Amino acid sequence: MDLRFGDSKPTDEERAAVDALLGPPESSWEGADRSDADLRWARGGREARDRRDQLLPALHALNDRVGWISEGALDYVCRRLTVPPAEAYGVATFYAMFSVRPRPATVLHVCTDLACTAAGASELCATVEARLGPQSGVKVERSPCLGLCERAPATLTIRAGHPARPGVPPLGELEDEAVQAESGGPGAAAPGDGTGKGRRGRNTLHATAVCAPATPDQAIAAATAPETAPTEPAPETAVPQTGTPTLTLLHRIGTTDPTSLDDYRAHGGYTALRRAFALGPAAVIREVTDAGLVGRGGAAFPTGRKWQATAAQPDHPHYLVCNADESEPGTFKDRVLMEGDPYALVEAMTIAAYATGAHRGFLYLRGEYPRALARLTHAIEQARTRGLLGDDVLGQGYAFDIEIRRGAGAYICGEETALFNSIEGHRGEPRSKPPFPVEKGLFGKPTVENNVETLVNVLPILTMGAQAYAAIGTPTSTGPKLFCVSGTVARPGVYELPFGATLGELLTLAGVRDNLRAVLLGGAAGGFVRPDELDIPLTFEGTREAGTTLGSGVVMAFDDTVPLPRLLLRIAEFFRDESCGQCVPCRVGTVRQEEALHRIADRTGAAAADDIALLREVGRTMRDASICGLGQTAWNAVESAIDRLGAYE
Repeated sequence: MDLRFGDSKPTDEERAAVDALLGPPESSWEGADRSDADLRWARGGREARDRRDQLLPALHALNDRVGWISEGALDYVCRRLTVPPAEAYGVATFYAMFSVRPRPATVLHVCTDLACTAAGASELCATVEARLGPQSGVKVERSPCLGLCERAPATLTIRAGHPARPGVPPLGELEDEAVQAESGGPGAAAPGDGTGKGRRGRNTLHATAVCAPATPDQAIAAATAPETAPTEPAPETAVPQTGTPTLTLLHRIGTTDPTSLDDYRAHGGYTALRRAFALGPAAVIREVTDAGLVGRGGAAFPTGRKWQATAAQPDHPHYLVCNADESEPGTFKDRVLMEGDPYALVEAMTIAAYATGAHRGFLYLRGEYPRALARLTHAIEQARTRGLLGDDVLGQGYAFDIEIRRGAGAYICGEETALFNSIEGHRGEPRSKPPFPVEKGLFGKPTVENNVETLVNVLPILTMGAQAYAAIGTPTSTGPKLFCVSGTVARPGVYELPFGATLGELLTLAGVRDNLRAVLLGGAAGGFVRPDELDIPLTFEGTREAGTTLGSGVVMAFDDTVPLPRLLLRIAEFFRDESCGQCVPCRVGTVRQEEALHRIADRTGAAAADDIALLREVGRTMRDASICGLGQTAWNAVESAIDRLGAYE
């Protein structure tokens, strides 16, 4: 039996939000007023069903405009896209940033994840909740990691409404005068296809305010009086090495205007793409393979092999997907790259698409990254205007374009097949493999998927050559690597080091404080190491030999003022919340893990032995039987804390 919404009707504002994205309905079958023509024939059918991938953008449009998704609005979206109401409801309730229950137009997200917890986020949230009562018109929500770990504790305020209310700045940088000048001014029309609908999947603009590091007064001001809220620091403040001449991936951040295409090209931009066209697709793949580039998201799969496997598929079209949904607690490197050097990602995606035979790319971006969205939206529009995207890239007869798709708060969508499902308009649940994405990925077609850092590494490979790139790092882990350092250090931020540097060298750069208690490598899905293990080489093989993982490059330091059991409990809560629930080992195991940690939080020794034994059994089951990496790694940090740190002794 399918879900029905009864007599619920959308408001005029909700209709306007959906129609701004999809265009006006063409018949009563899609929600328009009934006419005589509608009584004789139905319109839509297959064409409407082929737009299922617009479901997530439509939900964003409603959430941005109204602040929540009513039954009437959801029913209207279902009619427009020919999506069964039960399936649309399942999608709308899957994401943490959406609400199907009435809530205020202003939502204040307070990060309570690992770095922010260590920086006093719980106290911040309690104070804000106490001072902002129901009469304030602000909804306070405890949030998982916002990707602002170098400036913990952090908050993100989202204010629904379009156009923005007086005195409330629109999203991110789009009001910046330089951006307006390049994009045609604040009154410029949105690019479209000539139908008045605007570009398909175009992002709705809503008002946001990032506050980090946040005090109670600043967080409340950002939510209630945005004109008094502090300005968000520039991206280069997250790069302590800014200005260092030896940087490869971060050298433009802080030295180049991220809104200016001309400045990007003056600093070497689009040199790599021109060389790619000179080499040809096969030679580009060979360069990437010879350079030894592997995925920087944690799996470390050889990038050249993935590209070659996709390019060789006879089925067409091929797709390129950039995974910019970094949601691992402690990870913020991709955010810094997108905010500080957005054209580099656009160029790198174009090269990857050219090499693999793709003509359409999707950039799946975290919903919690408003400034990255603004910067990338602007960069893509400018590249399209200047002939660097579109039907004839650089006059080479190659067609490629990029579409941004916003996530909505689901850690699991960092898994590639869950990300594909999300783009297609389904719940973000992982798929069983095989078939692998290189054979049947997005829309059932061959797809290459890489994260932001991996793609940006392609630029120096082509500009300096594969051999010079491979000479950086170690023979088995080549090139530079970005590390996200946070916690109890003097200079948190993104650091670029060659593979092979030790953990101690990295922490020395970051200014590790006295009384170091533990270091978490790889984020919530990683593992803890002791203060006497700082000689671990930061390579994939080095961390593996040490019994831990490098993951996406998270390095979180904790001194002895941070209660370890509280951190472990927060990790368990995170995995319980973020499990998609598709498979039993993860759905049940994450709950049992949290329950056991609650029981032993204040116990040690023999009193905790039974629960520790239960944790081990549950952890092994999740690791061996879960469908995807979330369940397979949910026990890692807890296990390492028990075995290496003696957390409950």
